[in-house]
Amino acid sequence: FPARSPLETRRLGGMRLTLCSLLCVAMATGIYACGGNQTDSELRYEFSTETVPREYIVRYAGYHGNEARACLLSGALAGLPCAWRAVRRDNPAAQHPSDFDLLRLAFNCTPALTAEATRRLLASDAVRSVTPQRRVTRTLHGFGLADEDVELPRWHSRRSFSHAPIVSGGLGAGVRPAPTQITSALQADVLWSVGFSGRGVRVSVFDTGLAAGHGHFKRGRVKERSNWTNEKTLDDGLGHGTFVAGVIASYRDCLGFAPDADLYIFRVFTNAQVSYTSWFLDAFNYAMLRRIHVINLSIGGPDFLDRPFVDKVWELTSNGVVLVSAIGNDGPLYGTLNNPADQMDVVGVGGIDFDDRVARFSSRGMTTWELPDGYGRLKPDIVTYGAGVRGSGLRETCRALSGTSVASPVVAGAVALLYSAVLHRGPVINPASIKQALLASARRLPDANMFEQGHGKLDLLRAYQLLRAYKPQASLSPSYIDFTDCPYMWPYCSQPMYFTGLPVVVNVTILNGMSVAGRIRGEPLWIDGQNGRLLTVSATHSELLWPWSGWLALQLGVAEAGADFDGVAEGWLNFTVETVGAGVGEETSTELSLPVRVRIAPRPPRSRRLLWDQFHSLRYPSGYFPRDNLRVKLDPLDWHGDHPHTNFRDLYGRLRSAGYFVEVAGRPLTCYNASNYGALLLVDTEEEFFPEEVAKLGRDVAAGLSVLVLADWYNTSVMRRVRFFDENTRQWWVPDTGGANVPALNDLLGQFGVALGDRVLDGEFRLGDRLVAFSSGCDIAKFPEDGRVLTAALADEGHQLMQAGGAKSRLEVRAPVLGFAHAGSQPVRPGTGRIAVLGDSNCADSAHQLADCYWLVAAMLHFATAARLPAFADGFQTWKSAGVPSSPLPMRMEGSRLRLHSRVLLPSAPDQIDAASPRRRHRPLPACPTPSPCRRVAAEAAEDLKRPAFRAASLALLPEDRVPLPPDRLSAESLESATRNRQQTAAAPIDRAFRLFALSCTLLAAAGLLAFAASRCRRRLSRRARPGLAPGALVRSASAGIDQPLLFSGAARAGLQKGSGIF
Repeated sequence: FPARSPLETRRLGGMRLTLCSLLCVAMATGIYACGGNQTDSELRYEFSTETVPREYIVRYAGYHGNEARACLLSGALAGLPCAWRAVRRDNPAAQHPSDFDLLRLAFNCTPALTAEATRRLLASDAVRSVTPQRRVTRTLHGFGLADEDVELPRWHSRRSFSHAPIVSGGLGAGVRPAPTQITSALQADVLWSVGFSGRGVRVSVFDTGLAAGHGHFKRGRVKERSNWTNEKTLDDGLGHGTFVAGVIASYRDCLGFAPDADLYIFRVFTNAQVSYTSWFLDAFNYAMLRRIHVINLSIGGPDFLDRPFVDKVWELTSNGVVLVSAIGNDGPLYGTLNNPADQMDVVGVGGIDFDDRVARFSSRGMTTWELPDGYGRLKPDIVTYGAGVRGSGLRETCRALSGTSVASPVVAGAVALLYSAVLHRGPVINPASIKQALLASARRLPDANMFEQGHGKLDLLRAYQLLRAYKPQASLSPSYIDFTDCPYMWPYCSQPMYFTGLPVVVNVTILNGMSVAGRIRGEPLWIDGQNGRLLTVSATHSELLWPWSGWLALQLGVAEAGADFDGVAEGWLNFTVETVGAGVGEETSTELSLPVRVRIAPRPPRSRRLLWDQFHSLRYPSGYFPRDNLRVKLDPLDWHGDHPHTNFRDLYGRLRSAGYFVEVAGRPLTCYNASNYGALLLVDTEEEFFPEEVAKLGRDVAAGLSVLVLADWYNTSVMRRVRFFDENTRQWWVPDTGGANVPALNDLLGQFGVALGDRVLDGEFRLGDRLVAFSSGCDIAKFPEDGRVLTAALADEGHQLMQAGGAKSRLEVRAPVLGFAHAGSQPVRPGTGRIAVLGDSNCADSAHQLADCYWLVAAMLHFATAARLPAFADGFQTWKSAGVPSSPLPMRMEGSRLRLHSRVLLPSAPDQIDAASPRRRHRPLPACPTPSPCRRVAAEAAEDLKRPAFRAASLALLPEDRVPLPPDRLSAESLESATRNRQQTAAAPIDRAFRLFALSCTLLAAAGLLAFAASRCRRRLSRRARPGLAPGALVRSASAGIDQPLLFSGAARAGLQKGSGIF
C-alpha cells in the first residue's frame, strides 16, 4: 500500500486482519480446496490399424468346443494345397465354447488359394463370416504428469484412423478444474448415505490392466484380473486402466462412484498399446460367461462396418450387459462419432466441463451409418463431466485427466451405483431401461444442440428416482420433433420447409425396455394438429427392434396447399410397440406418440435454392478413401461424411446466413426436378455418375441450372505413393479414388467444355485483399474459351511426394485453379446455366481447414445464380488468352477397388470406360423413392388419443404403493431426507465460516468503537476549554458515533445469517 495517514493505516490494518481471518476460516472449513497431489493432464489421440498377415477370424453360427471347431475347419479346408492352422489362444476363455477361430495361413498360400479357402469356409452352413484379423496400435499422450514417470495416454480407437485435432491451448484450455470430488459433483454421496454403493454389481473395465493390491480399491472388490494380450503380466504399465477403474470404484482419496462393486479387469492392450480384434472377441465372450452387468469401453473408432466387433456388441447387450462407451475426442467437428458409442443399444457418452459447457474435444453427431439414403441418428446419448476429472494414478496418488475416455467411466460408475440400488427388480433393469432412465432424467444444457449434448447432462438422483419406480415400456429418442426449438433442434430449426422442397428425414431411435426383441404393431397413424393437413408424412421403421432398440424414419414434406403458407404446422405420429417372445414384466405393449411441429415458409425463388449432391460422396469405412489434404498425416482417411451438417457445417451456416436454402440429394441426379434449383453443388465427390445422370445434367443446365464444383486432388502416381501392402492378399492397397474422383467429374463436365487435371497443388493466392489457402487441390485442364480463369503460382505437391528419398525441394508452377464460365455453345443462349469451378474443397471443409473461403463460395454462387461476376474476377484472363498448354486428362487407376464399394459401378466393371458398350460398367439406374404416406386422421376424429406435449417425455412410473422396495434398504422418503441432510451438511461448513466471520466483524467493530470513543473523549476534554461550545453537542456527537457502528454490526450479522442459507 502507498503511504497513508495513521488513521487510514489503522483502518487498512483492520481490513487485512479481516481478510486474513476469512482466508483462515475458509481453509479450515474446506471452502478453499487445495489440489493436493492432483495433476492435470490433457489428452491427445493418435492411432493406427492394420490387417495382420495371413490371419483371419472365422466366425461360426453358434458356440462350439475346441474339438468341434477343429472338425469344422478340417472338413472345410480338406485338400487345400497350402498349410493352415487354428491359432491357440492362451486366455481364460480358451476352456469354454467359442463362436470363432483365428485361422493362420502359411506363406505359400497365394491370393488365389486364400480366396479358395475363404470360399470353402463360407460354403459351410456353420460359418457366418471370414474377416481379416486386425491389429490396433494406439498412442496415448499425456502432459503435465507430475506424479507419474510414464507418458499417460490419450485413448485411441480400436481400429480408427481418426485423431482429435490439436486446438489452441490444448484440450482443456479455459476449463475450470473440478471444485470437488467428481462423486460429490453428481451427488453420489446421497445414494451412499442410504446404503447403496455398488454392492452386488459386476463391472468390467476393458483397458490396460490394474496392479494387484492398489490401495484405492477395497480389499476383495477386485474380483478378477485377466490378461488377453500376448504379454505375461496383469499390471497396468501405462496408467489409463488404473484411472478408469478408480473413477468407477475407488474408495479413498479420489473417490469412485461404486466402491463396493465387483471389479473385473480385462487387460486388452499391451504396454506397447497394441491390441487385436480376436482379443476383444474372446474377452467379450468371457464377460458374458462371468455375467457382467456393466462394461466400460473408453475406446472406439469410425469403422462401424467392422462386423465381428459390431455383432459381438449386439450379442453383449442382448445378453443384458449395459455397455457404456466414449463417443470420441474428435470435436468440435460434427459427424465424428466413434463406434461402438454410435450404436443404438450402447450408451454413448460425451464430455462437458465444470461450467456445464460441451467440451471442445467431445465428438459431435450425427451418426453417418445412414448416409446418403437417410439421415443420422441423435448421438451422443448423454454428456457428463470429462474435463479435469480426478482419478487414481499408478502410485496410489490422484491425477486429473480430460477426454471422453474420462466421461465414459463417470457414467459407467454412475450406472453401477444405480444398478446396485435396483438389483432387486431383476430383469426389469436391463440395457434399455438403464438407458431410458439416463436419457429421461438428463438435464438439458441451454446453449448446446442435440448433436452436441444428446439428451443433456447426467443427473444421478433423478435417474435413481425413475429406475426405482420404472415400469417396462418403450420410448423414443428424441421424444419430440420441433423445428422451432433452437438451438437444441439444430439443424432442423435452421431452415423452414416449403412446397416442392425435398422431404426432411428425421431418424428416431426406439428404445424397448419390455423385451430384448420387439416390433411395431401395424402401421403408424398420423394425426393432423394445427395446420397438420399442410404436411405430407411417411414413415419407415425396423422390422425387428433388436437388441432392445430399433429405428423409425419420418419423412416430412409440404403439400401443395401449403405453397404460400407462412406459419407453423403440427401433428403427431401414433404407433404401438409390442414384445416379441418373453418380456421382462407384465407389460407387452406400449403406445407411443411422437409430436411434430415444423415451420413452413412460402416457396423461395429458384435463385435462392441449392441442391447439394450427397449421393456421390463416399467415405471410410466402406473403402479406402484417402484424406483430401495430403499434408495431414495423422488423419489418413476421409470419414466425416462430407455432409452439410457434418464437416461442411460451417459452410452450411454461411449459406443460410446469406439467404440460400440448401437441400440434400441422397439419390441419383435423375430423381430431382432441376427447375426448382438455382445451382447444383458438387463438393468433394468420390462416386461415379450414371450415364443417365450425365445426360440429364446437360438438359438441366441448358434449362437454366448452374453448377458449382469444389474438387480435390487426383493423381495415380500419388495414389500409388500413399498405398499400403495387404499381406492377407499379398497385394498393394491403393486408394479407391484421390481426394475426389476427377475422371468421373470430367465425364460429367466434359459436355460443358470443362475438365480438371492431375497436378496436385498446394499454397496460397490472393483475390483482392483476401488470402485463399489451396491445400492438395487440382488444376483446371480445360475450360470454355471465353471463360474467366485465375492462374496462381503454387507448389507442385505431387512432385514433392514423388521425389526419391523423400526430398523436399519445392517446385513452383503457375496453373489455373479457379474459373467462371457460361455453359453451352457460343454465343451464349439466354437462359442457360453457368459453371463455377475451384480445384480444392479444403478451404470450405472444417476438418483440416487452414483458412476458410466461405466468402469465395458465396461469390461463386452469386455468379452461378445471378450471372454477376465478382469484382475480384474483373482482372481474370479468358481461357483463350491465358494460353494454358493442353495436357492429357487423368485416367482411372488400374486395379482400383472402387467398383467393390460403388453404388454406380458393377462389381465386375472394367477400370476404364468401354466406349463401345459403356453400360457394361454401370449398375441399372435405381428407381427414385416414392414413400407411402401414413394413414392419417384429423385431431377431432382422434379425441381418444392424448395430445402429446412438445417437451422431453418422461417415463411412465409405477404408483408409489406398488414400487418394489429393496430388502434392508431405506425408503424413498429416507432418500429425500438424506438429500436434505446432505444439503444441510454441505452448507454447515459455510454456515460456520460465516458465523465466525460475523463474530470477527463484531469484535473488530467493538475494538473500533472503543478506539473511536477514546478519541472522542480526548477531543471532548481538549474542547472544554474552548469558548462557545455547547456541552450537549459533544454528548450527542459521541452518542451518534457509538450507536452507528452497533447498528451496522447488527445489520451485517443479520444479512450474513440470511445469506448463509443461499450458498
